[in-house]
Amino acid sequence: MIARPAAPRPRVPFARSILALLVVVGSLAVSVLAAAPSDAHGFSSVVYVDAAKSAGDTVRTTLELEYDLLVVSVAENEKAPKFYKDGMAVFQTGHEPSALNAHADEVVSYATKRFAVSAGGKPCVPERSRAIGVTYREQLPYAALTLDWHCPPASAHEFRSQLFPDGEGYVQGTVTILKYALDGQSGSASLTADATTFSTEQPAFVRFGQFFLLGAEHLLFGIDHILFLLALIVGSRRLRDIVLAATSFTVAHSVTFILAALGLVTVPAAIVEPAIAMSIAVVAIWYLWRVWRERNDPLARIARQTKTGLDTADWARLAVVFLFGLLHGLGFASALGIDEPLSWSLLGSLLVFNVGIEAVQLSIILLVFPLLLLLRRQVPKAGMLAGVVVAAGVSVMGLIWFVQRVSGTA
Repeated sequence: MIARPAAPRPRVPFARSILALLVVVGSLAVSVLAAAPSDAHGFSSVVYVDAAKSAGDTVRTTLELEYDLLVVSVAENEKAPKFYKDGMAVFQTGHEPSALNAHADEVVSYATKRFAVSAGGKPCVPERSRAIGVTYREQLPYAALTLDWHCPPASAHEFRSQLFPDGEGYVQGTVTILKYALDGQSGSASLTADATTFSTEQPAFVRFGQFFLLGAEHLLFGIDHILFLLALIVGSRRLRDIVLAATSFTVAHSVTFILAALGLVTVPAAIVEPAIAMSIAVVAIWYLWRVWRERNDPLARIARQTKTGLDTADWARLAVVFLFGLLHGLGFASALGIDEPLSWSLLGSLLVFNVGIEAVQLSIILLVFPLLLLLRRQVPKAGMLAGVVVAAGVSVMGLIWFVQRVSGTA
């Protein structure tokens, strides 16, 4: 009897292979392009507001606004060119309050046109209650403007913030972090361009929902974090690899995010931001080195294909990912900008913000990794090429950002 030749292994049609490759590349491109306008973290700002009941029905708010941004915004929008000259002349000299108080009327006018308090739907009348001071956050001066809002009697108060809007052209995506102790309750809230108002009657799930969206948007539009995640994805060849890497990254950045947001750990942005950029390049280059090594060492390739457990290189990769996750957590905390004493309400807000980050991270993994895995199994050479191209691009961007952030040009 003549043995019949084995049936050839079904091959994926060429067009389907190309389509799979395009889907993967398209997914990566959409992620990058969606985040591109923010230019990594981008030029954004955080306004800090403390609000509490004062005498009678008066509400006292202290607004902390980034000093140099306030100077240029007031100078242009309040037609006060002299404030720009005076304000920038004392920038980072310790004499900023002199310029702020010399132009206090313009500063108050600018702030109260964009920030307001109302009680029971009726507007409160603002009055500056003390000289404008200066505080420091991450070694940068912030103007501290204290206003007393004279309100009609009410059981609930509303806050509106449109400070430093995108339309002014200086920053994008300003967030106002409101800490309040008012109407028998206390907590934190975030006000953004899409959610400009907050009421003390607002249900907790709505307030927490805002922090969830804030966390999701920060990862989605933080292109440096996106590229780090893509470097992890292309460097993972099995489901186990990406699960362990993502878990290591999540645990690490969650720890430092909570500690830094509560003010328990402080690292200057001048150190954190370049280190984040370098982490992107290192993880991507690590994958490129593995590909090069296996192409030039058949034994290494065979060992990789047949191994079942974690070897020294795998453990080393997880350790590196965990270390870099600690750095990214500091970056997340810097973006949120909360540096307040621990409270249950604050801790809840931080946890929800972190959940928002994780939701987007998981979505990107579920979108990109299965497609890349399918491509690698069906057309190994195309899969490897896609990973190499992505890793090379990510490593170049990481190195560019590192140089820019060290030199202060980013």
